[in-house]
Amino acid sequence: MIYANKFGYKPQIKTLENFEEKTEEKQFENSVVAFIHAEKEDEENLKPVETKLVKNLKWIAKKNNTNKVILHSFAHLSDSKAEPEFTKSLFDFAEQKLVNAGYEVEQTPFGYFLDLHVDAPGYSLARVFKQF
Repeated sequence: MIYANKFGYKPQIKTLENFEEKTEEKQFENSVVAFIHAEKEDEENLKPVETKLVKNLKWIAKKNNTNKVILHSFAHLSDSKAEPEFTKSLFDFAEQKLVNAGYEVEQTPFGYFLDLHVDAPGYSLARVFKQF
């Protein structure tokens, strides 16, 4: 998870055909960007994964004094990957829980390689790794 003064993306290459077409470039300010990777094992432990994900996102947002959260799939960097539909449903669940709690939530286009632009400050709670 990275707190970003500014974060932006532009869709470049669609890698999963079953997901929505996206071409719009977007920019955000003062947001927590969660680079999320769901593993195959997570599919068998859905409830604890959902709970920990939302809890960690709320925690890091509070520590950085923001209510803006961006969910970004980071699955292409690991050998163990959950099915794309599972990961997307996890994102949708987290988004709904966070919105219900008063957060502003966005998801980067799912199933795309994106050009990313990140401006992140250099203090310890601006970059946090959590594994569960």
